[in-house]
Amino acid sequence: MKKLRVYVDFARPFTLAPPALGVVSGAVTAWGAHGTRSPLTSELLLPVLWGALMAAVLNAASNAINQIYDLEIDRVNKPKRPLPAGAMSLGEAWGFTLACFLLAWALAWLAAPAGLEASRECFWIVLFTSVLVWAYSAPPLRTKRHGIWANITIAVPRGLLLKVAGWSTVKTVLDPEPWFIGTVFGLFVLGASTTKDFADIEGDRAGGCETLPILYGVKQAAWMIAPFFVLPFVLIPIGVRTRLLTGNPLLLDLLALLLVGYGIYTVYLLVRKPEELAFTENHPSWTHMYLMMMVAQVGFALAYVL
Repeated sequence: MKKLRVYVDFARPFTLAPPALGVVSGAVTAWGAHGTRSPLTSELLLPVLWGALMAAVLNAASNAINQIYDLEIDRVNKPKRPLPAGAMSLGEAWGFTLACFLLAWALAWLAAPAGLEASRECFWIVLFTSVLVWAYSAPPLRTKRHGIWANITIAVPRGLLLKVAGWSTVKTVLDPEPWFIGTVFGLFVLGASTTKDFADIEGDRAGGCETLPILYGVKQAAWMIAPFFVLPFVLIPIGVRTRLLTGNPLLLDLLALLLVGYGIYTVYLLVRKPEELAFTENHPSWTHMYLMMMVAQVGFALAYVL
């Protein structure tokens, strides 16, 4: 049981719910899009279940490989994590990582909706996502070291492609709607992902990672990412009026207002005392980033079923 707790801690369970929710939200939007709702049968729901489990497992793999290659950084920034604390060996960490990747790919293969088994769109999206996950943490690319490239290789899989993968468990992604929705989330994550970097400056600098706070300073980096908490959600009413979004127009407009307001509040927390970002582990803005993502996921799902 003690070792099981170590593996659970290594997976970072707090971060696993948002990706699973993202797939479910993407599936619900696909189900309600264009006013074509299939009956809720096991044949419809099972691919969504496999997709949600896939997202959680793939995120655990992402967390694991990041901790493997960030071991020296975590000795400075997060010494209580299983690897730097000595509660887990590198061999155990690699075994967990590879098992999670294989399980995620198997679940993605199963997440094909009826009639689209031949294309296996979710599987191919997840394979490409796995490449980006690897590129972010592992040599030779290790984009985590390279400023904005780190943000891009987080935003594409965890923002853009997460929504598209969820959609693919119900309908084909050969439709501009899931890509438009994914763009909204991708742009948000592009800036918001930096909130985790402010408190890690010491270890990241020692590990050769040039994050935005290291490259531009805490204050300037905070102002650089601030627009990404607000402007992506302005795209929602634009999508409604151009008919790229086919959910409930009123609910989508209200969701946009809610997220813009929430984003402005989070920006206030970011820029009020930016120096505090570098000294507070899990700064409130980091927590609000996760909460904003979950509010957006639930909001989109509701706008497509009500």
